[in-house]
Amino acid sequence: MSSSSSPRRPSHHPVRQGMPGAYRLVRTPRDPVDPPRLDAHQRAVVDHSRGPLLVLAGPGTGKTTTLVEAVSARIERGAAPGRILVLTFSRKAAVELRDRMALRIGAARAPQATTFHSFCYALIRAHQDSELFAEPLRLLSGPEQDVTVREMLAGQVDLERAGLAHVRWPDELRACLTTRGFADEVRAVLARSRELGLGPAALDAFARRIGRPDWRAAATFLAEYLDVLDMRGVLDYAELVHRAVLLARRQDVAGRLAAQYDAVFVDEYQDTDPAQVRLLQALAGQGRTLVAFGDPDQSIYAFRGADVNGILDFPHAFPRADGAPARVEVLTTSRRSGAQLLEATRRITQRMPLTRLPSDKVRAHREPTPVRGGG
Repeated sequence: MSSSSSPRRPSHHPVRQGMPGAYRLVRTPRDPVDPPRLDAHQRAVVDHSRGPLLVLAGPGTGKTTTLVEAVSARIERGAAPGRILVLTFSRKAAVELRDRMALRIGAARAPQATTFHSFCYALIRAHQDSELFAEPLRLLSGPEQDVTVREMLAGQVDLERAGLAHVRWPDELRACLTTRGFADEVRAVLARSRELGLGPAALDAFARRIGRPDWRAAATFLAEYLDVLDMRGVLDYAELVHRAVLLARRQDVAGRLAAQYDAVFVDEYQDTDPAQVRLLQALAGQGRTLVAFGDPDQSIYAFRGADVNGILDFPHAFPRADGAPARVEVLTTSRRSGAQLLEATRRITQRMPLTRLPSDKVRAHREPTPVRGGG
């Protein structure tokens, strides 16, 4: 950034002549980045041309480098950047991927890299009925959702006194309605229900079948909660993905999405929840190109709805066009951890069977080759 008033930068002119102190942003050209040296397993992923592919990649095995190189190679082979979608889970990870792809490919040629929630929000906004919603839908933050649930639960007490309550909580739970802990439990049930694709009627039927009156009450509460969200023109995170899935499954939208993207890449696939898996099936199922990077041994976000079954079931959930299970590749060179640390982690993971993935791939994943000794 430079000032027109500085005599040391005569080549930088103000935005408008005659306005002292005006500034102009100047992009510093980046030095070209040489392609990294890839091993044979990374090269196999980069050279993958079409169809579903699961890449098992432990810590320090070059996962992000391989993803960026796979995207770069696809563009070098003639793919349009706008027809490649890269999905991840956090804003920080999305920014890092965008930066690394821009550095490797060039900002003008880098494809879209975004979070699942940002993609879902954009999809819903693009198809929002302007006659039903005068204002754009707003995403409810976690604290706002907490307040909404607690206010609705507290209101149940007054409605019961007036004989107007529709939600019939079991007697042993009524004393808990105004507590923060109970609100947290209810909020978790609402989120997990939507992640599993359950609406109020389906949740109620499931609760009847297994004899859970508290879940039947939660089903009725879910119906009221969704009505409140609609009246306020807001969505919580679980509802956002759920509605995006319903939208992506519509025949007209599904056809448009299938024609829009030639390839979808997903980072940290072990952190997906069932709703996000359904979204990917709508986006890139039926043998289309979906390249998912993940590590089942790093699935640590179950408390947020992540389900390790997503990555374990990938080969059969995303079969190739001929019906065969998706290919599985493994990055086997550990550039971060030494031999001693890898041996310790290997002993731990031996107690964690992964029976649904090919055994030879699991063994290769859990026995990477270190490039150095020590810890």
